[in-house]
Amino acid sequence: MSGEFFVILHQNSHTARGFPFIYLNTYYPVALNYIWIAFFLVAACVAVVKLVFFGDVDVFPAIMNATMESAKNGFEISLGLTAVLSLWMGIMKIGERGGMVERLARWLAPLFRRLFPEIPEGHPVVGNIFMNLSANMLGLDNAATPLGLKAMEGLQELNPRKDTASNSMIMFLVMNTAGLTIVPVSILAYRAQMGAAQPTDVFVPILLATLISMVIGVAVTGAIQRISLWNRPVILTLVLFSLIVAGMAWAAQTLSRDAMGVFSGNVANIILLGIIVVFILAGMRRKINVYDAFIEGAKGGFATAVGIIPYLIAILVGIAVFRASGAMDWLLGGIGWVVEACGGNADITGALPTAFMKPLSGSGARGMMLECMQTYGPDSLAGRLSCIFQGSTDTTFYILAVYFGSVGIRNTRYALPCGLIADLASMVAAIVVALTFFG
Repeated sequence: MSGEFFVILHQNSHTARGFPFIYLNTYYPVALNYIWIAFFLVAACVAVVKLVFFGDVDVFPAIMNATMESAKNGFEISLGLTAVLSLWMGIMKIGERGGMVERLARWLAPLFRRLFPEIPEGHPVVGNIFMNLSANMLGLDNAATPLGLKAMEGLQELNPRKDTASNSMIMFLVMNTAGLTIVPVSILAYRAQMGAAQPTDVFVPILLATLISMVIGVAVTGAIQRISLWNRPVILTLVLFSLIVAGMAWAAQTLSRDAMGVFSGNVANIILLGIIVVFILAGMRRKINVYDAFIEGAKGGFATAVGIIPYLIAILVGIAVFRASGAMDWLLGGIGWVVEACGGNADITGALPTAFMKPLSGSGARGMMLECMQTYGPDSLAGRLSCIFQGSTDTTFYILAVYFGSVGIRNTRYALPCGLIADLASMVAAIVVALTFFG
């Protein structure tokens, strides 16, 4: 799921029991709250330095213009999200009434009992979780968000502490932030537009990096929650995903550039339309009023979108201030210097802005990816690596903020550290894979 980054200001959170070397009942810092505050304080310090020592008289006007523009963008983004939410929550309501979500829950019960032991067997929320993860795997960003919000509503119904994230919520969020993507349609399209000699050459690296991110994210979260992942359903699922990755890798190597683009786009869209048709047919079979069911679900999508507007505006303003002050440029410049000083491949430095922006903003990372390809070339190591960064993880802060914000969760507990661990694993894997394939 990609999108703009917005966040919930929340309270002190507890670590989970059983995680090695972490004491019970200790408190994590109010991480998201501190990050939001840091955007402003660091930006202000950098702006003062630029004004006093470098005579940059434009920095403060740029910051204030950024605040106004980002607030406006936040509202406009929420309007666009309203339409998508209404559409897909209406479709999901048809699926619920038609019994499809319940069927998915039964089919997935063996796997989800291991990953989500708090969820009662056969609960419909299992089907919602599966639909969301499937949309992410197919690169269907617009469909993934409302499906994920629907899943969070179901998990909140089971949550005994309504302002605190449950273990099931955190596992679900980490699986989202890991961003497992099997068909990275948009990235292949961007590479073709930028004139890459072989736009699909990043296909296999993205699959490998995103699979590593998912495995590590789930493993770390499972360790904190004391969930044993060494069991038949989990192992079989991992083997299945590996086979899918191998099959897609074979397709990427054997199909032409144009054929691969057509194949990827059609697979995603056929599956999406198929879901809609199957849900409608299931509703007809149960003799429900499909139209009324859609309208009921769409109304809920509208209410959800309105509720997250304040969170969206708050964080978009924070990140805009950080970027407009030049703090982001200084940060990335320092990291690049460290990489070179440590003997690392300096060619990867140009792609690092995409990696560091991706957990914060999907569109920001997308812009940095395009800028990197334009600056260094789509077939350069930096250009390819930026595409792998973009496709191998997801917008962690956005996901935590919008999903938790939609159900009023303030205490996110250890969701953020686990999500960032998955991001870090994806980043390291992307660099290793890129150097292996293109270095």
